[in-house]
Amino acid sequence: MIKRSYLGLYKDTMWTRVLTMSLILFFVYLGDAILSDWVPAYMQTVLGGSLLMGLVMSFSSMVGFVTDILSPQLLKGAKTRRLILMAIGANLIFAGILLWTTSWPWLILFLVGMAIWGVYYELLRFGSAQYVSDFIPVASRSGVWAILGVFKSLAYFAGPIIGSWLAISRGNMEVVVTAASLVCVGYIIWALTGKKEKSVEIDNQTIETINIVEELKRWKTLFSHVWQILLVSLTIGIVDATYWTTGTVLSDNLAKSHFAGGLFLPLYMLPPVFLGIILVKLGVYKGKKKIAELFALLAGVFLILLGISRSVEIMLILSLLVGVCLAVAWPMTDAVYSDILVRMGKERKHMIGLSSSTVSLAHILGPVIAGLVASFVGEKMTFSLVGMLVVMVSVLLLFTTPKKLRLPQSEIAEWETNI
Repeated sequence: MIKRSYLGLYKDTMWTRVLTMSLILFFVYLGDAILSDWVPAYMQTVLGGSLLMGLVMSFSSMVGFVTDILSPQLLKGAKTRRLILMAIGANLIFAGILLWTTSWPWLILFLVGMAIWGVYYELLRFGSAQYVSDFIPVASRSGVWAILGVFKSLAYFAGPIIGSWLAISRGNMEVVVTAASLVCVGYIIWALTGKKEKSVEIDNQTIETINIVEELKRWKTLFSHVWQILLVSLTIGIVDATYWTTGTVLSDNLAKSHFAGGLFLPLYMLPPVFLGIILVKLGVYKGKKKIAELFALLAGVFLILLGISRSVEIMLILSLLVGVCLAVAWPMTDAVYSDILVRMGKERKHMIGLSSSTVSLAHILGPVIAGLVASFVGEKMTFSLVGMLVVMVSVLLLFTTPKKLRLPQSEIAEWETNI
């Protein structure tokens, strides 16, 4: 007999837990999406220029990168729900600092806020990665990552629309309050659906001594065995960062010359919404690395064509196709990471830190590369040059990635006693 929980959902089924987690993340992401759209323009206005705004924004990713190094040791004993709670708390603190800046727009407040924002992103990545590796069987991981991507994409599709309307019709303070309120809804769902976790984590693990040198040595050891999948993450992360920097400028320019030009970014963001369901039905659990690399290659080809196209309509179609390719490549890559995390057991947070660092690095390098290239060849041709880079890296990976990534299990087994 199937039991029902007090929320009316089927109890103790994998997909119920997945949908619950997705709903929690949706409201957290929605609040974050509103701020992500509003913060750059707000800071540029109050700080007095785009250069200073860009430097302050990049500070968030730099702090995130440092967090990736420290988190495997600081958070070794933290379970999934605790990580999600810490991420929610960090987001709300960030919102509180932003409220403060509406009265006192001091640079130091923005830097502190960006630092907390960077920590929030890493906590959420750690929590999501650990959730899938702990609770999802291997055959379902790519599908679960796709479903999480559906809710995330919906949030980042709706967030900028909500944020823009609030900023124009209500004001800056209302933008921040609304975003924080949505994150609080995520917390309420988190609290109502809480139950004791049953994972591969050991409850009595203690915090390790912080040793950055040792952590970097562990990253070096892991990198030599899994560099192919890390390079996939870095490559598609740079594409995403290019869209959210140079792409926003290109989107504005297209909107001025064509009535549908403003759809350039939304069309890129849309594919995960419908592709997530398809990936779940396909249940892909073999060949994930090659699939990710193949779709990254296709994304590169579409980016090249996008940059040389003279038709706005074709550019919009190509932007949609790039989004389709990344909507497949991202969950496949995340599923590969989940497989590796399970094989690493108690030491998996070192891999989470290393994999998360590639995303942070992409959002440090991406805006710099795209901005520098755009200053010489323009926004549109920047996409072609980024596409060429993606194609070259993808071809290299297709020829060098082994069927299975081998982990140094004997070295990993010694890590617990070395610090």
